[in-house]
Amino acid sequence: MSFIRDGVEYKAADAHAHIYPEKIAEKATANVGAFYNFEMENIGRSEDLLKMGSENGMDKYLISSVATKLEQVRSISTFIANECEKHPEFIGLGAWHQDVKDIEAEFDFIESLGLKGIKLHPDFQKFDIDDERMIPVYKEAAKRKLVVLFHMGDYRTDYSHPQKLMNVLKVVPDFICVAAHLGGYTVWDTAYEILKGANVYVDTCSSLPLMPKEAAVRNIKHFGVDKVLFGTDFPMWSHKTELDRFFDLGFSVEENKKMLYENFRKLYNIE
Repeated sequence: MSFIRDGVEYKAADAHAHIYPEKIAEKATANVGAFYNFEMENIGRSEDLLKMGSENGMDKYLISSVATKLEQVRSISTFIANECEKHPEFIGLGAWHQDVKDIEAEFDFIESLGLKGIKLHPDFQKFDIDDERMIPVYKEAAKRKLVVLFHMGDYRTDYSHPQKLMNVLKVVPDFICVAAHLGGYTVWDTAYEILKGANVYVDTCSSLPLMPKEAAVRNIKHFGVDKVLFGTDFPMWSHKTELDRFFDLGFSVEENKKMLYENFRKLYNIE
């Protein structure tokens, strides 16, 4: 699948989307909206994501969900893997929790499901990115070349402050991470000043609607167009509006192609 924009054909991947089991999708979506004090644009169901994405030319979607309790970890990972099996358009990340004891066994399980890494939301899960318990997790992920996607930043909390990711990168410089929200939701200036690294990717989700265009362009150039991924944070935002905001940034065709699909394809080893 692809789409035409200003006479140019693009492939695109949504590098940051969330889905939930049907029976809890509406409640889970509402809870996220309440946390951020946002009116969610959609409901986090697979069929809604696929319908909206296909209407706007999406080829692939990175899907994940967050475990706020240890006992949720394997059921969430299994749910994500099952959705990926049903829908080849989906690429999945496993769940994790800071209280996981057997790190190798949990990563074995995640890899057995065909998942590409893990998703962490320190603000929901209430742990610091540089918590000592997590350093062995990052080292094991690096050893297995699995991606760690972080929710980053929030002026209301300190768990996911960009400096805490930099602290980790000094200890585990070779682990591959995605610092969501252009490096730090609502703390974009701080992310620009502090966060960098050879294996640090960022995505555009929950940023373009909330920050000045000039600041978004600045952060993208800071991290480099080879390290930027287009994302929507579905169900929070919608593909059409996010694509409009993305193209309004004014990058070149080749730069847009990298950020919309090529970087995603390379990062997650898609044929």
